[in-house]
Amino acid sequence: MSSPAANASVVIEYRDSVSKAVTKNVIVVVLSISINYVNAGLIQTYHRHQVFYTNPRYILFFHLVVNDMIQVMLTVMLFIISYVLYKINVSFCGVFILLALITTENTPLNLACMALECYIAVCFPLRHGQICTIRRTLLLIGLIWTTSMFSVLPDLFVTLATQPLDFFYSQVFCLRETAFPNPHIIRKRDITYVVYLVIVWLIIFYTYFRIMFTAKTASKDARKARNTIILHGFQVLLCMATYAEPLLKQALLLWFPRNYSDSLFACYIIVQILPRSISPIIYGVRDKTFRRHLTRNLLCRPPRAPEEPAQT
Repeated sequence: MSSPAANASVVIEYRDSVSKAVTKNVIVVVLSISINYVNAGLIQTYHRHQVFYTNPRYILFFHLVVNDMIQVMLTVMLFIISYVLYKINVSFCGVFILLALITTENTPLNLACMALECYIAVCFPLRHGQICTIRRTLLLIGLIWTTSMFSVLPDLFVTLATQPLDFFYSQVFCLRETAFPNPHIIRKRDITYVVYLVIVWLIIFYTYFRIMFTAKTASKDARKARNTIILHGFQVLLCMATYAEPLLKQALLLWFPRNYSDSLFACYIIVQILPRSISPIIYGVRDKTFRRHLTRNLLCRPPRAPEEPAQT
C-alpha cells in the first residue's frame, strides 16, 4: 500500500463523482485566480515605482511572487489535467512535475534569504547597503534556482538511466511517484527534504532571536522586522508541509483508503495553495509603501499628485 503503484491504483478505484470533481476544480480555479490576481497587482506595483526595484528586499519579494505565480499555475494545470485527461504522457508529466518541484522548493529558500536580509537591516544597519547590494541579490536568486535544480534534476537523470524507452511513451496518472518511479529517488527525496528543513529552520530561528534581542532596546522598525520574521516562519512552516507530504499521503491512504482522493485534495490546498496566499499579506498589506501603491493599482485609481502627502 505504500508503493507508488498502490497509491495510483487507489486513486483509479475511487474516482470522484462528477459533482464532487466539478466542485473541487471550481474551488481550486477560484483560489488560484484570486491569488494570482493579487500577485499580478504586486508585480505591476513593483514595476511602476523605482523605489521597489532598487531595494534588495523588494527584489527578493518580487522573485518570490513571480515564483509562486508559476508554481500555482503549474500545480493547478496538473490538478485540472488529473480530472479532465486523467492520464497523460510520461514525458509531458515529467516536465510539469520537474518545474513544479523546482518552484516549490524555491519558496522556502527565498523566505530564508528574506529573513537574512531583515536580520542584516536590523542588526547591521550601517553595513546593510554594503552587504545587500542589487548585484548580490540577483546572484542569490540565481543560487536559489541552482540549488533547487540540483535537488530535482537527478530524478530525471536516474529515470532516463533506469527506465526502458517504452516507459516514456506510456500514459500515467501524473504524480511524482509515477513519473519518476525509481525507489532510490524516493530515498534521495527524503534526505534532501530533511537537509532543507534543518537549514531553513536554523536560519529562521537564528534571525528571529537575534532580531528579538535587538528589538528590546531598538526602534519600532526592529520590532516590525521581528513580526515579519514570525510571518515568514509561519509561511515556511506551511511550505515545509511539502516535505512531510509523502508520509502524510501514505498515512491517509492507510487510514482512509476510500476517501483518498479527498485526502489528496486537502493536502493540495494546504501544502500548495495556502502558503502562496500569505505573501500578499506580508508585503501587500503590512508594508505601508507597497500597500499605498497596491491599493491604487488593484482599484484602478489614478496616481496621487506629487504634492499630495502619502497616507500611512
